[in-house]
Amino acid sequence: MADGYDVVVVGGGLVGASLGYELATAGARTLLVDRHDVGRATDAGAGILSPETIAVDDDAWYALAVAAGEHYRALVPALVATGADDVGYEECGSLRVAFREWDDDLFASTAAVIAARAGGVVQPVSDDEARAMFPPLGPVRAALHNPRAARVDGRMMTRAVLHGARARGVFRRTGSVTGVVCDGDRVVAVETDRARVPCGAVVVAGGAWTPELGAQLGVELPVAPMRGQIVHLRMDVGSTASWPILQPVLSYYAVPWPDGRVAVGGTMEPDAGFDVRVTAAGVHGLLSEITQLAPGLGDATLAEVRVGLRPVSVDDSPILGALPGLANAFVATGHGANGLLLGPYSARLVARAILGDPVPELAPFSPIRFAE
Repeated sequence: MADGYDVVVVGGGLVGASLGYELATAGARTLLVDRHDVGRATDAGAGILSPETIAVDDDAWYALAVAAGEHYRALVPALVATGADDVGYEECGSLRVAFREWDDDLFASTAAVIAARAGGVVQPVSDDEARAMFPPLGPVRAALHNPRAARVDGRMMTRAVLHGARARGVFRRTGSVTGVVCDGDRVVAVETDRARVPCGAVVVAGGAWTPELGAQLGVELPVAPMRGQIVHLRMDVGSTASWPILQPVLSYYAVPWPDGRVAVGGTMEPDAGFDVRVTAAGVHGLLSEITQLAPGLGDATLAEVRVGLRPVSVDDSPILGALPGLANAFVATGHGANGLLLGPYSARLVARAILGDPVPELAPFSPIRFAE
C-alpha cells in the first residue's frame, strides 16, 4: 500500500519478530508495533528445544514441534548471514531422567513413546554416563540422552531476528495498538497511540495479552497468562557449555549455559494472572527440588530470578491462522511453555497464510475451533 503497510504485526516477542522477518523476506512491507509488556514470556523462557523427547499424544502438535526444531537449523545460519551477532542458539543435548521411585511408571510410558518416534536418535544411558555428562547430578534411576536437543536464549534470538527483519526492511514502532478500523469484513487500518496506520492485513502476536485486541476484532481468543518463575544460578566451575539440558519427568528442568549459568524452572502458576512478582514460595520450590535432583548445584550462587507470563490457550494448543469472520486478520499465540521452540516456525506458517499460500499444517490450530 502506497500510504501504509501490507501487514501490521502486533507484538514484538519472538513470535512477532519472526512474523516480521518472514513477511519482509517474502517482500511484504511490514510494520511491527510493540509495547514490550513487563513479563513477556520471550524474555524469561528457558529455551529448551528437544522435540524428540516430547511424549504428547497429539500427533499434529508433535509434528509441529519436530518441524519447529528443524526450522531452527535453517533459521540460525540465515540470521548470521544478515550480520546478526550471537543468536543464542547451540546444540547441547538433553537428558530425560527419573530419579525417584514414583518417577518410574511415567518414565517407562514416556520412554516407550519416545522410542517409537525417535528411537534412532534418543538412547538410554547409564547412571554413571548421565552424571559424567552433568556433573552436579545425583543418582538417577533411568536416563535417556537426546544428542540433537538445543538451547536458545529468547532475548538474544529475538534481537537476532529483529536484526534480520530490519535488514529486510521491517519498520518497528514502540507503542500500543489501541483499536482497529474495519470496512465490512476487512481491517483497513489500526489505531496506535501515535497515529492511524492503513494496512492490508493485521496479525496479532501479543502473547498473554492477545485477547485485548481479539475483542476489538470481535473474536474471542481464549488465552490466559500462566506465571513461570525461573531461577538462574551461577556455578564457579568454568565453562558449562558441554553440559546437557536436564529434564526430569516429574520435577523442574535445568538448562546450563556456557558462562557457568544454570537456569532452573519453571513454576506453573495459572492463578497468578498478570502478577509478575518473584515469590518466596516459587523460589523455595525450585531450589528445593533442583538440589534433590542435582545436589552439586547446592553451592551455586543465586544470580537472578526471571518471571514470564506464558500464553496458554484453553485447550493447551497454539492458536494460529486466519480469524473467523474477517478476510485479512490473523493470529499467532497460545504456545504456552513452548513458545521459544514453536514460535519461529509458527510465524513462518502464519506468514505464508497471510501471503495467500495454502498451509494445511495450520488446520489443527485454527482459531475457528473456538468459534465452532
